[in-house]
Amino acid sequence: MTRPSTSQIEDILRDLAPQVLGALVRHYGGFDTCEDAVQEALVAAATQWPADGVPANPKGWLIRVASRRRTEIWRNETARRRREENVALLEPSTPDPAPAVDDTLTLFLLCCHPSLTPISQVALTLRAIGGLTTAEIARALLVPEATVAQRISRAKQSIKARGAVFRLPPAHELADRVAAVLHVLYLIFNEGYTASSGPVLHRVDLTGEAIRLTRQLRAQRPTDGEVAGLLALMLLIDARRPARTRADGALIPLAEQDRGRWDGGAIAEGTDLITAALQTAEIGPYQLQAAIAAVHDEAARAADTDWRQILGLYDLLNTVAPGPMVTLSRIVAVAMVYGPKAALDQLTAAEADPALTGHHRLDAVRAHLLDLAGDRDSALESYRIAARRTLNAPEQRYLESRAADLASSP
Repeated sequence: MTRPSTSQIEDILRDLAPQVLGALVRHYGGFDTCEDAVQEALVAAATQWPADGVPANPKGWLIRVASRRRTEIWRNETARRRREENVALLEPSTPDPAPAVDDTLTLFLLCCHPSLTPISQVALTLRAIGGLTTAEIARALLVPEATVAQRISRAKQSIKARGAVFRLPPAHELADRVAAVLHVLYLIFNEGYTASSGPVLHRVDLTGEAIRLTRQLRAQRPTDGEVAGLLALMLLIDARRPARTRADGALIPLAEQDRGRWDGGAIAEGTDLITAALQTAEIGPYQLQAAIAAVHDEAARAADTDWRQILGLYDLLNTVAPGPMVTLSRIVAVAMVYGPKAALDQLTAAEADPALTGHHRLDAVRAHLLDLAGDRDSALESYRIAARRTLNAPEQRYLESRAADLASSP
């Protein structure tokens, strides 16, 4: 046995979690019971391996422990219903690791079952495929552990009640189901990159997990252009993280970041991914977003940004996948190409979208455009409104600082 570090053991367990769960569900059925058993096996490994070392066959070890625990759970449940039955009948054989079968994609689709709410899909994905404990998910989502436990329990009950089976859906359903998986991974990443609330801007635990899980999905679907596009998007955006905050955690806007601190390796990988995807696959929204991110990342200075190309990409994105945040981002590009007045005219039209009513990003964009147009008093007021409406502390401090700068300028 070898003795890797605690962090290496955590990496091993998270990589093996979906494989072990897939082996148990394929052999026994019953996603809910198998998932509980796998979680207990992961906890046992996290406790024992740092002291005893990692077994020569860690996957086989986890499958054996999880199988024993699953049998105990099954026996206890069955005993309550049929105490007179022969216990020996409840002692199924331990499944083989089945290395030739990788059920990760099937697990992704099951965790993102259409009967579940998005937040339940996120929690179940982080648990069953990410291998995170309930406590870790609670910390990641900034909610009480009991709330996460309840969501996961209800999600598993819903899957069971719906009679969902552990197999890939028919070909005509697969695209929609994979799209749901991509949306869940996108939600996880976005919450990590700009936390919706709280004292910090970034949640590296979430962005890192989103990237790791998207890599797993890409291994399952290597020719899927949108999977490649989402992974590229995450890499290209996360590459900027080292330059996105000051030492005190304050936000630094894209135009003011030290681009020498960006992660060149992540940019190169993301650029290669999106370049290949655009050449070989049908264009989709994640590819277009990744292409926009690549144009930003390719500019050595903010002044070198090819805003006309970005606006053209946003026009395509607005056709393929329109949405309120796409609208706001496109309006910023309009300002950079045609000037702030043209952008303000479009922003006035965008305000009719109920999804943007009261959203701090609408006020932040308005403030930025008014500032560019030279209307400092109106920009100052919009920055103050945006600061009051955001729940993220670093964003709030940044918006307040912009207002303060305008208030103090001659």
